Amino acid sequence: MNFLSIFLALFPILIVLILLVWRRMSADLAGVIGWLAAMLAAWLYFKTPLDILLKASLSGVVSSFPITLMVAASLFQIFIMVETGALSRIVALIKTIAPKDQVIQIMIVNVGFGTLLAAMGATPVSILPPIMLALGYSSFVAIALPALGYDALCTYALLGVPVVVFSSLVGKPVNEVGGFFARFMPVISTCIALGMLWMVGKWKLVWKGLIPALLSGLTAGFIAIGMNAIGLIPLTGVVAGVGVVLIMLAYLLVLRKPLYDRNVLLEADRVIEKRIPLWVAISPWIILTFFATLVNLPSLPFYSLTFQKLAMPVEIIPGAPEKIRFFWQAYFWILVSTFLALPFLKPSRRQWIDSLKKWIQRAPRPMLASAVFFAIAYVINHSGKGLDWILADPNQNMVSILANASSAAFGHFYPLMAPYLGLLAGFVSGSEASAIAMLTTLHLTTAEKIGAIGILIAAASGIGGGLASVISPAKLQNASAAIGRIGEEAGVLRVTFVISLVITAVCAVMAMIWAY
Repeated sequence: MNFLSIFLALFPILIVLILLVWRRMSADLAGVIGWLAAMLAAWLYFKTPLDILLKASLSGVVSSFPITLMVAASLFQIFIMVETGALSRIVALIKTIAPKDQVIQIMIVNVGFGTLLAAMGATPVSILPPIMLALGYSSFVAIALPALGYDALCTYALLGVPVVVFSSLVGKPVNEVGGFFARFMPVISTCIALGMLWMVGKWKLVWKGLIPALLSGLTAGFIAIGMNAIGLIPLTGVVAGVGVVLIMLAYLLVLRKPLYDRNVLLEADRVIEKRIPLWVAISPWIILTFFATLVNLPSLPFYSLTFQKLAMPVEIIPGAPEKIRFFWQAYFWILVSTFLALPFLKPSRRQWIDSLKKWIQRAPRPMLASAVFFAIAYVINHSGKGLDWILADPNQNMVSILANASSAAFGHFYPLMAPYLGLLAGFVSGSEASAIAMLTTLHLTTAEKIGAIGILIAAASGIGGGLASVISPAKLQNASAAIGRIGEEAGVLRVTFVISLVITAVCAVMAMIWAY
């Protein structure tokens, strides 16, 4: 096999990896350079017409809308909630729940609320570290645990955007592909819970908290399976997060331990409690959950209307339209819920201005980062095609070259490697959805060559991409910045890197068992 072809097929990913790790460049700028590298390799070496590459890139950007516009909408909502004090009111509540039981507290705050926040479009690594620090944990724990806690159900973050993206890439309904992810969840979420206990108190705390960790992990995992069975996948993270909190509170009741302690509240927390009722603070999320349920229940006409009849296909690549589904997407309903909650939140003119300023300052770059990695994936996927969009020679396609190399190198053991490729892609791109976009076609093609179940292997890779959150430099730095400890993320990364490798190994073994 031509070594130069393999090297150039990997070249865009290698460039991004080097820029992120060695040069410590931001994800958006590294992504743009990686896209240019992919364009040059596909154009000059793999003989792809520039017109095809530009259209493929545009199609990739359009395909990224579920996550790119979700980032924009969720940041807008969070900034409004921050400026009006709604988020501070929610944080005050979280502080008071089970503060005297360390294990239960870790499960509730980082698995329960972490998963719930991620599902609703909030950022656990920004919101939870100050809470952990206020509860008496070290800065190491305050940085590491929020980054790890929601990783098991990262597939269902942002109201299920990663699994929706996966569905569009494999051309199958969300409910059909969701089961391939859900089957991993009970084991992986339990591993996450045990991993958090190990980081806080090593094996002593693992043994002490074994039962709560098992209850939390299995609750989250089986809720994922159940939500898939009833066709409400986008709400999986919401229900799983609430489920973990409730099961931990039930556990405390059985042991007759206190559930609630207001003594941990600071004066600022008490002031915000008096100023904003809890129902007002969470009103955007109540409204969002209502509408998200409404448009995802197959038994109601709204799902058929918004998902199928109003699919709004945009055909950039002939025969492969990108379905926008504007009125079904989570980003649309996040905006709707934000505006409907305004009469309750009552933002002042100053709060409006500050929210918009923050949005303009902070939203464009993560939006660019998510869009550009989809563009890279589409350039790689369509490389080697002629002006008629037909691939005459598979040896000119970057995916085909990497698939052949992977099947030759790993053979029937390729399912063991797929989750690690996902972990790498998640580390490089910064999100599970981007990792899915980058690798799904490769996994499907390779699996076909070795006679394995491609969708399952690609799903395992997606889970690996989700586990990359705990080693993402950007997310760890975000958590460090939230408590004013920038620089400590490097020490955290050395520990979380090992944990991510171990949990990914568990995922890899499961993929190997189920792939044939």
